[in-house]
Amino acid sequence: MPRLSFSCLSVLLLAAHLCAQGTTVPRIKVVSPDGQITLLLSDAKASKAMDPPSDDLRYSVDFHGKWLMDEGVLGLKFEGQPALGPGMRQVRVTTGQADATYAIPVGKTSTVRDHYNSALVDLEDDSGRKLSVEIRAFDDGVAFRYIVPDQAALHRLRLERELTEFRYIKDATLYPLLLEGFQSSYEDEYQQRKVSGLHRDWLVGLPLLAEIPGAGWVAITEADIDNYAGMYLRKADSALAIHAELSPRVDQPTIAVEADAPLTTPWRVLMIGDAPGRLVESNIVLNLNPPSQIRDTSWIRAGKSAWDWWSGPAAPGADFKPGMNNATMKHYIDFASSAGLPYMLIDAGWALADRKGPQDYAALADITQVTPEIDMPELLRYAKAKHVKLWLWSHWTSVDKYMDRAFPLFEQWGIAGVKIDFMNRDDQQMVDWYRRVLELAAAHHLMIDYHGAYKPDGIRRTYPNLMTREGVMGKEYLKWSARTTPAHNTTLPFTRMLAGPLDYTPGAFLNSNRENFVSRNVEPMGLGTRAHELALYVILESPLQMVADSPEHYKGQHDFEFIRQVPATWDEVRVLDGRPMQNITLARRSGKDWYIGSITNWDARTVEVPLSFLGEGKYTAEIYADASDAATNATHTTFTTQTVDRATVLDVRMVSGGGNAMWIHPASAAKP
Repeated sequence: MPRLSFSCLSVLLLAAHLCAQGTTVPRIKVVSPDGQITLLLSDAKASKAMDPPSDDLRYSVDFHGKWLMDEGVLGLKFEGQPALGPGMRQVRVTTGQADATYAIPVGKTSTVRDHYNSALVDLEDDSGRKLSVEIRAFDDGVAFRYIVPDQAALHRLRLERELTEFRYIKDATLYPLLLEGFQSSYEDEYQQRKVSGLHRDWLVGLPLLAEIPGAGWVAITEADIDNYAGMYLRKADSALAIHAELSPRVDQPTIAVEADAPLTTPWRVLMIGDAPGRLVESNIVLNLNPPSQIRDTSWIRAGKSAWDWWSGPAAPGADFKPGMNNATMKHYIDFASSAGLPYMLIDAGWALADRKGPQDYAALADITQVTPEIDMPELLRYAKAKHVKLWLWSHWTSVDKYMDRAFPLFEQWGIAGVKIDFMNRDDQQMVDWYRRVLELAAAHHLMIDYHGAYKPDGIRRTYPNLMTREGVMGKEYLKWSARTTPAHNTTLPFTRMLAGPLDYTPGAFLNSNRENFVSRNVEPMGLGTRAHELALYVILESPLQMVADSPEHYKGQHDFEFIRQVPATWDEVRVLDGRPMQNITLARRSGKDWYIGSITNWDARTVEVPLSFLGEGKYTAEIYADASDAATNATHTTFTTQTVDRATVLDVRMVSGGGNAMWIHPASAAKP
């Protein structure tokens, strides 16, 4: 779209003026604190001065002095009303700024800086209908949301759709997750497409990463979904544009949101950086959520967990029959205790239900009652003696029916948290349900892990008892397919993980290359090398991190030492190298120690890893690398130690599907 000339970029917000055909028209400008990102809002008067003229409410985004996003339409369409947005003019602009730092109990950083410039733009159309657009510009992106005030014409609101568009300035390369419909678990491969090549019938999940040639990287997502429907994207009429699609209500499919005014929508977020790794480091999604509603968070603790589900009914060499019984659960509790893992997750089958078979996960279970094969008081006593806390799995329908009685009971039992599964929706009703569960769980000191879930929206800032969630095609898919490949793993940090933690469930130690891999439900294989698998514990963020494999597969394996000691929550994160679908090298700090993970796709590669982020003095690097024959013998690794400092640059060599994992600690530090 042709643009008007613009000059005099300001770091602070002001009403900008663009020259057009001899006149000046107001345009709202919000600039990031570092002056590198600008969002421009054009009302109807400004839009009419454009070429071609328009009556729409529009916005555009500039990065490093180059256009990133073109004039995208804004607005809302309510049932029985003309669209709210076209024809609207600004009547008031309230500017602001914030710079604060807050602590979070678990996450990719222990403290978060919330630093932005803002504007609240009040608008009105010729009929007197009102709409406000709130804008925030951070150094790592911009965000906006709609606010519909209570007014005579708009009191009981029935929202059909948003008019929100995202127009790329060039034919960007996208990494979309294509979904079959709104009721989805977000479990599929990411693709690579040009925006001009998207089909209009494709439904795209969030986050959506894009590389805009010569301009930068942008990821579209949303934050603070409250009393609203989840957002998706679909190809728009313009060749370089996509538009918002909202998940419809299950009881009224023509409506996305029904609510009384005033209505505040979620934030529409554009994460922005000059490299994809800068987006991985961002906390913008957290910052766009309200502060914690939990005053005492001392009971919210990150950690790794043993897990009985991944291996299936298998315990090689055991003197008991593996399955949902006390002997098997004690076996995993023993493993967690000996490995120093704080948690053991008891998966499906422990609660009383009329199941048609062990795979009948959807059977409604009374989660206040226990199946006869499980002696819960004995397991709780045994786990406590072993200094291990238990998590319990449940289908969401069982939680929905019984949580008012079950959550107080779980607190009485001393349960650490609940893994809730198979929601597979993010319509307005389900979004509200997520929040009700978190609030009730917090009241009873229960942590939550959502599976069969939609993407994160940063609610864990408000309810930090939400530790992690799935919403990803994770390691479990190797039990019946070969889909979670090394290439998939290199893509996840730049796509799904941008929104927040992901429960991918790493830890497979029966590692295999492509040629020898066989999918199987019992004692499944991992696809890629052992060193690749170790690196996932650094690369993939999850304050509740599974140690997925059977205890027997870790026994006697020196490589398990890395899993045993690697933290699940962090003080700092830095992406050192990488591109989606190719490779990534990521460093995380815990105290004075650094952990570095590198993985590659099916291409062997060598990457340089500069250690300039280290503090002063000497460090010891303990390095788990691909053995020279790891491309054919995927379980083979080499372990070396090396003295390093901030001037050191390491060469990391990875075989096809390979990886590398390091623990770097001050030279005087001893192993825990």
